[in-house]
Parts: sequence; C-alpha cells; structure tokens
Amino acid sequence: MRTLSLTLIGLTVIAALAHAQAASPAAPAAPAAAAPTAPAAEAQTANDKSGSAAEPQGFTYNPDGRRDPFVSLLRRGVDSAGPKMAGLGGLGTSEVSLRGVLTSEGDFVGILHGVDSKNYIVRVGDKLSDGTIRSISKDSVVILQQVNDPLSLEKEREVRKLLRQTEEAK
Repeated sequence: MRTLSLTLIGLTVIAALAHAQAASPAAPAAPAAAAPTAPAAEAQTANDKSGSAAEPQGFTYNPDGRRDPFVSLLRRGVDSAGPKMAGLGGLGTSEVSLRGVLTSEGDFVGILHGVDSKNYIVRVGDKLSDGTIRSISKDSVVILQQVNDPLSLEKEREVRKLLRQTEEAK
C-alpha cells in the first residue's frame, strides 16, 4: 500500500514538472533586443496607451433571454426607480424600530425611530413606504406590510415591532 502511494506521488510530481517545462516561456534571443533604448520605450508606452483607448476594454453581457448575473437576487421586486420621500412615508417597515408607547386622548400612540436617526409619532392608520400602522398596544405596534415580491403567494403580512426585546424574540 505504501509503495503504491509513493509511486502515485512520484508520477504526480513528474507530470507537474513536465507541464511546467512545457508552459515556461522561451528565453529571449538576444539581450540587446530585450531592452529598447529610452526614446523607443517612451514611444512604445505612448502607443500602448493610445491603442488601449481605441480598443474596447472589459466585458459586455449579452443576456439572450437569461437573467443578468450581476443584478442582486436579494433586491428582487423592490422598486428603486424614484427618489425616496422624506419623513415617515419614505421609511420601510424594516427601517423603523419601536422606542415608546404613549396614551393620547384614550388611544395609544407609538414612537418609531427610523434609520435616519429621527423619531416619529405614529397613530393607527399612518402610512410607511411599504405598509400601514394597523394597531398599537401598550408594548407593540403592528404594521400591515405590503409584500412586493411577484413570486410570493401572500400580498401582505403583519409585522410586530416590540417595545422591549425579550430573549425569545431575538
């Protein structure tokens, strides 16, 4: 068994050496031809720069009915064509967190903190960019989020934002 493995290792090394010798470039014919004079070298670099500008660089993608591999699959179904609105209407459900709940005139009012580092006072029925505040209780806010994924069977889902994160909710 040991001689078989040593034989295989030896054959692998020999094959690798033969491949390396076949792939090595040929030695330069004469040292004088390998190093051009300084003015000739400057002219050659100028030709290289102008030649590279005339030739197209990079890769062009021809889809032929296939999806573009450079487009993120995670952002599928998200419309990013227009500019975002300012304020609460420009924030998504995933971009807000519940900071507090108050009572005002007998109803609960929520304080949401956005990714823009601003706090927003919300009531039932207020709108976010992808949902609507459905209900507010003493420790949570429920947002009815519109699902904008053409492959999803559900078109809206409830997202509950809790006031205090518990270990089981994390």
